[in-house]
Amino acid sequence: MFITRDNLKLGLILGIVAPLTGMIGFYYWKFSTYSFKEFFLFLGQAKPLITAMVSFSLLANAILFTYYINTNKDNTAKGIFIITCIYAIAALIMKFVF
Repeated sequence: MFITRDNLKLGLILGIVAPLTGMIGFYYWKFSTYSFKEFFLFLGQAKPLITAMVSFSLLANAILFTYYINTNKDNTAKGIFIITCIYAIAALIMKFVF
């Protein structure tokens, strides 16, 4: 089902791709009637929506992280965790600064 190599680089790549997939899923779940451009404009105006979208997006990372921890692929899990922290910090900055 998942790529099973234990590699930090793989974890970093999966950590980047999974939340993007989660964000696309959030878009189709809640905003499929709008264009991507309208979605991002609305996202910039509605700060609470950022929190909801990031939570949904990072759920994909949590699932991957749990899988790789439970299969003792610690380096891959470490890469996923690093990217998850970066995403979370970026989301906080976007929410409180912009």
